[in-house]
Amino acid sequence: MSTAPQTVVGPRILLVVGGGIAAYKSCELVRLIRKGTGEVGGDVTCVLTRGGQQFVTPMSLAALSENQVYTNLWDLKNEAEMGHIQLSREADLVVVCPATADFMAKMAAGIADDLATTLLLATDKPVMVVPAMNVRMWEHETTQRNVGFLRSAGVTVLDPDEGPMACGEFGYGRLPEPHAIWREIAAHFGIEVPEEARPPRREAANDAHGELEALEPEDESASTSGGLGGLISRIIPRSTPKRSAEEIEAEYAELEPGEEGDPDELPEEDAPEFNPDFGGPLLAKKGGASAAPPIDPDAINHEVNARQSPPEELGSSHEDESDGEAEPERDEPTDPDDENKTAGDEGEKEAGEEVEAKDASEPESEPAPGSEPAARQAKPAPKKSASSIAAPELEEDMGDALGGEEFEISAEWGNLEGRHVLVTAGPTWEAIDPVRYIANRSSGKQGFAVAAAAAALGARVTLVSGPVALKTPPGVDRIDVESAAEMNQAVREALPADVAIMVAAVADWRPRQYQPNKMKKRSSAPPALMLTENPDILANLAASDKRPELVVGFAAETEEVIHNAKLKRKRKAADWIVANDVSGDVMGGNQNRVHIVSEDRVDSLDEMPKAAVAMALAQRIAQVLSKEAAE
Repeated sequence: MSTAPQTVVGPRILLVVGGGIAAYKSCELVRLIRKGTGEVGGDVTCVLTRGGQQFVTPMSLAALSENQVYTNLWDLKNEAEMGHIQLSREADLVVVCPATADFMAKMAAGIADDLATTLLLATDKPVMVVPAMNVRMWEHETTQRNVGFLRSAGVTVLDPDEGPMACGEFGYGRLPEPHAIWREIAAHFGIEVPEEARPPRREAANDAHGELEALEPEDESASTSGGLGGLISRIIPRSTPKRSAEEIEAEYAELEPGEEGDPDELPEEDAPEFNPDFGGPLLAKKGGASAAPPIDPDAINHEVNARQSPPEELGSSHEDESDGEAEPERDEPTDPDDENKTAGDEGEKEAGEEVEAKDASEPESEPAPGSEPAARQAKPAPKKSASSIAAPELEEDMGDALGGEEFEISAEWGNLEGRHVLVTAGPTWEAIDPVRYIANRSSGKQGFAVAAAAAALGARVTLVSGPVALKTPPGVDRIDVESAAEMNQAVREALPADVAIMVAAVADWRPRQYQPNKMKKRSSAPPALMLTENPDILANLAASDKRPELVVGFAAETEEVIHNAKLKRKRKAADWIVANDVSGDVMGGNQNRVHIVSEDRVDSLDEMPKAAVAMALAQRIAQVLSKEAAE
């Protein structure tokens, strides 16, 4: 009577995958457990925590384990049968890999707030924990206390490896390699696992003269190499038969002298004769060369780019401007002083200095008796540098807040003559380091338009502007600042004023500490940016002993625009708040729709160009000041 062969059943492992970058190694661990030692393969059921799902997916573990992956304690289908109890009882060993410091702390405290921690409390089977965390977290007293408590409770806690970590630090806390973890699991069940095979190292042999010889490969029949390289070596035969070192030396000794290619026996070649043709077209005498005319239209910058000025005409005038006649050519100087002067003149010409002709509109004057001609007395004018260009020339390429239009003034609006109006505009830049800063999307167009409108009505306007690329409106005194602190100081120094219109989008916060050097990117988490509050320019101005007669603030809102504007007016103690909705393309655009909120009314304007908004605001300010002056 024959009996059926007994089936060998491998260990059943319940693998809890915790959160951490080392979670990716759990996939290889599942493969090793399933593979086993060849004769015995284990069965793996995976429980994936919420943190572990950030690094590996349930689909990956399900495909490798060929079992369902469990992630949720509140699965009604399974919890109807108390699924977490069955999971904890069906396994032969529960392995937590990787185990974070948070997970081990929950295990030590008996917290059961998800599927993984609940089944660990409910299990009656052995538990093995494989920690993986930062070296400082591993060495922390709290973590070591939790590890000691778990070990005293019968939990097997493996020691982490030492090495580099994902955070850029080095030390203990690195998850052991999957093969080492599988060896510990197998040892728990008394299964012997062979050491991981390492590829043999091939070293070159040195002969007596210190030269390196290539090692001949072993016989192909005895080679254990596999893969594509081994397959190709079996299909394609060697083109050169194997030779031993003795055969190579014997073949080299049989060569006739000179056959090895002595470099001393190479035929000598005649050096080429150097005989250049100085009269040819490719060479020119000193001072006779000139640049080729531009033939490529794309290379002529000023014809392609409208912002590029055409090159200046270089003119050198050696004529006697006193009488209009050209100076005759001078012979070679014989006096040493004349030779020095001539050499100096040539050096100036070679240095590329320009010699500008005298303006034809300038009246001519006769030289004094005994004096040298005017052409000899004149010195080359200095070349205009970028630093000497006037400010209006620099502003030619800047934007215009008015779009090139001018205001049409009506006598019925009143005027601001004799009034000092203080306006702020643009964003502020709060420096983090020499490269980075905190800013906002403000273009400064609305503030510049307000300053231009006030100046058009006759006011003396002081404009304190953040970093923007806009032209200064006519009749406006401009003060450029960068940070909120600089703007606050400039506003205080500009007082007293009759009206203050705070249009600038001042940053609410700035870095608490400025870094003098550029902050470098690290492989770990980004650096913490500690912020502190900037001075409230509007509130400080409204509470100042030099408070202007009328204080107007702006409010950029994205929701409940009028309601938030009313609250801001009371909080800042301002007379008016001009509120607008910036959820669209208002910041940086040319259109705006505002609500002027005062103590007893709200005036809502239709959407219009920012220049029209500015003139409407300036008109209302002029009417209020005229009315108060009449009273």
